[in-house]
Amino acid sequence: MAKVLVLYASLTGSTEIMAEEMTNHLKEKGHDVEHKSFDLDPIDAQRLEEFDSILFGSYSWDDDIPFEVEDFYFDMDDVDLTGKTVGVFGSCDTYYDIYGPAIDTLAAKSQERNATVYEEKFKFELEPDDKDIDHGFEFADAVINLGAK
Repeated sequence: MAKVLVLYASLTGSTEIMAEEMTNHLKEKGHDVEHKSFDLDPIDAQRLEEFDSILFGSYSWDDDIPFEVEDFYFDMDDVDLTGKTVGVFGSCDTYYDIYGPAIDTLAAKSQERNATVYEEKFKFELEPDDKDIDHGFEFADAVINLGAK
């Protein structure tokens, strides 16, 4: 079983819902999961090296990463994610010109730090519905399985 970190930022609670659902799903599958929030329950970026797989969740509402993710994002410059698998997900809003830029930015940073980033950037519109949550389970499983290969 994998050691997994689920780390997220949520403005309205939508990304938090998905993070909690994925955490519970992975725990039920027997994985060792640590669940953290960028702003309420932060973690040192160096600790990323302790995990097999990392699921980053973030909301997107502008053309950049949320303020509560910024410090961590820059701290990742000192972390080597070689051998780690990363999946990035989050709540987005089609109202904005760019759909889910924070998700793309976190994926790019993870890849830059040598992680194997799961090809899908899981973006869902506003609050996740049952179909989104089911897809979140599949997404989380695929990220973990990518690391098991």
